[in-house]
Amino acid sequence: MSEAFRLLTESLLRTHQPEDCFHDVSLLDSLPIITCSGKRVGKVAPELTEKGYCSTKSMYYYGLKLHALAFRREKQLPFPEQMLITSASENDLNVFRNAWSNISNRTFFGDKIYHDHDFFECLSSTQNAVMMTPVKGIKGQSEWEKQHDKAANDLFSQAVSKVRQPIEGFFHWLIEKTDFQRASKVRSTKGLLVHVFGKLAAALIYLIFNP
Repeated sequence: MSEAFRLLTESLLRTHQPEDCFHDVSLLDSLPIITCSGKRVGKVAPELTEKGYCSTKSMYYYGLKLHALAFRREKQLPFPEQMLITSASENDLNVFRNAWSNISNRTFFGDKIYHDHDFFECLSSTQNAVMMTPVKGIKGQSEWEKQHDKAANDLFSQAVSKVRQPIEGFFHWLIEKTDFQRASKVRSTKGLLVHVFGKLAAALIYLIFNP
C-alpha cells in the first residue's frame, strides 16, 4: 500500500504542476516526522528511523525527516518539485548535495543550514545556481566587524527569510490538514510508510484540486 501511495505522490508532482510556478526559484526546508520523543528509545521502524534534532522546536526526537524542494509561487503556497524522506539524523545540506546539486539555472532559498560558501561558489560557476541564505556569523569575527556589517546583514537576512517563508507555510498547512508530523501512534515499518506517503498523497490531491 505504501508503494502505491509513493507512486501516486510522484505522479501528482509530475503531472499537476501549476502554471504559475517560478521555475527558476526554489524554496528549501525540512520537516520532522516524529515517532517518539528523544527522551525515549525509538522502537518503531529502527531500520528507517534515527535520533535527530529539531531546531524549530528545540527538541530531540526519533523518526524521519521530510525534505522539500518547492517552486515559488506568487501569493500562493509553493508547489513541491520533489520531496524526499530520510532518517531524522540526515543533514539538510547533505541531502541537497546528493539530490539537487545537479540542478542548473536556479536560485535556491534556504535557511542557515545550507550555508557553505565554497560549495555554492563552485555550484554557481558550474551550474549557474545560487543559494540564498540568511547571513551566518563568522567564527572568530571581532565585535567591531559584527557591528559594522550588522545593518546590511540584518536587511539581507530579513529579505531572504521573507522569500522562503512560504515553504514554512506549506509545512504548517500540511500539518493542519493531515497531522503529518505526528507519527507516535504508528507501530510498524509498513504503518509508518503508509502514514508518510498516504498523507502526502492526500495533501497533494487537496492542494491541486482545491487551490
